[in-house]
Amino acid sequence: MNHYAERLVAAGMSTAEAIPKDVLYERAVRALPDSSPGSGALGAYYVPGRVEVLGKHTDYAGGRSLLCAVERGFCLVARPRRDAQVLVTNARSRAQCALALDPELEPADRRWCNYPSTAVRRLARNFPLARRGADIAFISDLPAASGMSSSSALIVAIFLILADINALAATDVYRREIHSLEDLAGYLGTVENGESFGTLTGDRGVGTSGGSEDHTAILCSRAGELRQYSFCPIHHERTVALPAGFVFTLGVSGVVAIKTGTARAKYNRASLAVRKILELWRAASGRDDPTIAAAATHAPDAPDRIREVLRTSAEVDFTARQLCDRFEQFLEESNIIIPSATDALASGDLARFGSLVDSSQQGAENLLGNQVPETIALARSARELGAAAASAFGAGFGGSVWALVPATQAAEFERRWASWYQGHFPAVERARFFTTPPGPPALTLETR
Repeated sequence: MNHYAERLVAAGMSTAEAIPKDVLYERAVRALPDSSPGSGALGAYYVPGRVEVLGKHTDYAGGRSLLCAVERGFCLVARPRRDAQVLVTNARSRAQCALALDPELEPADRRWCNYPSTAVRRLARNFPLARRGADIAFISDLPAASGMSSSSALIVAIFLILADINALAATDVYRREIHSLEDLAGYLGTVENGESFGTLTGDRGVGTSGGSEDHTAILCSRAGELRQYSFCPIHHERTVALPAGFVFTLGVSGVVAIKTGTARAKYNRASLAVRKILELWRAASGRDDPTIAAAATHAPDAPDRIREVLRTSAEVDFTARQLCDRFEQFLEESNIIIPSATDALASGDLARFGSLVDSSQQGAENLLGNQVPETIALARSARELGAAAASAFGAGFGGSVWALVPATQAAEFERRWASWYQGHFPAVERARFFTTPPGPPALTLETR
C-alpha cells in the first residue's frame, strides 16, 4: 500500500477497497494543471457516498434516519492558489469547471458543475474574508446518480477543501455558528437546499428541497457502525454495530436518480407535501410547530388531530388522501420503524429487523410513492435470494437498493442478484453491484 491507502485503512476502510484508491489519487494528481498561480503543497481528501439504511424522506420533516457511509466516494487533491479562482477538474473525463469566489457567481452550465459552483458561491457569501482559491482535481468510484449522494458528497468535498485552505474554522463567523460536525452537516444541507443557517444567509442552492441527512452520513459516520440521527436540529441518538459477519451488497438499478428537470419536480413534491401538512396544521391548531415531527409529538392525541385536519383539507396541489398518506409514511418510518429496527439490530434479532425493513419498503411503494419497478423488483428479489433485509434508499424515482447478507456469502449473492436483475431488466445498461461494510466518513488525508 502507498500512503493514501494506508491512511484510509487506518481510518477503518477495508484493504480491498483502499488499495485501488491509490491509483485514483495518482490520476487526480496528474489532472492538476501543470502551470498555475499555485502556492503551497498538495492536500488530499476523501469524501464517501452513503447508504440510508432507513429514513425515507424523514430528515427535512424533523424525523430520524439510520445511516452509514460506503467504502466508495470521491478522491480529491488540491493545491492552494494566490488568487480567488477555483478550478475544478474531473480527472476521469478531464472536464473542467472554472469558478470565482464570488457571492454573485452564476450557476455553471454543465450539470455536475452546479454542485461545486453552489458550494463556492455560498462560501464566498457567508465568509467574505475567504478569497483564496484552489486547483482541485477529483475522481470518484461512486456510481453517479445512484441515490448514494454523489452530488452532496461533491458539495461537501469542495467546501471542506476551501475551508481548509482559507482556515475558516479559526474565523469568528465560523465559530459563531458551527461548533461540531453535526453543525457543519446542517450548514452544508442548507448550502444545497438554499436555506439560511443561523446568521449564514442562504441563496438559490442547487434547486432541491432536501434536508441534511446525506451530509450527516458523509461527515459523521464511523466504519463498521450504523448511526441513528434525528434532524431539525441534528441530534445523534444512538450507534449500533452492523451484525458481526454481515455486509451490505448494493444493487444500482441503472434508473438514473438525477435531481434535475422532471425528476427534481418529483423529488421536491415529497417535501412540498410536508410543508403543506405543516401549513394546514398550523392554521387549524394555532400552533407554530417547526416540523411535522414536533407537531406529531407535542401531545398524545396530536397524530389523530393532524389526521382529522388532513382528511378535511381541500387543496389544489394535493388531495386529502395524498397528504394523509405522506403523513402516515413519515410517522411510521420515523417514530415506529427506525427505533424498533435499531433495537432489533442491537439485540441481534435479524428476523425482526428484516420484517421492519420490509414495512419501510412497503411504505415507500404504497404511501410515499417514490419507487419505480426496478427498485421494487431489486428489493423483493434480494429477499427471495436470502438477504436478511433489503430496501431501496435515497431520493427515489430510481437509484439503488441495499441488501444485508453474510460476508462469506456476499460474492455469490452479488452474482446471483445481478444475474436475476439483468435477466428481468435487460434494457437497463447502467446497473452495477458491489459489496461494502459501513465505511469511514470524510477525511483529510494529507495537508502540508
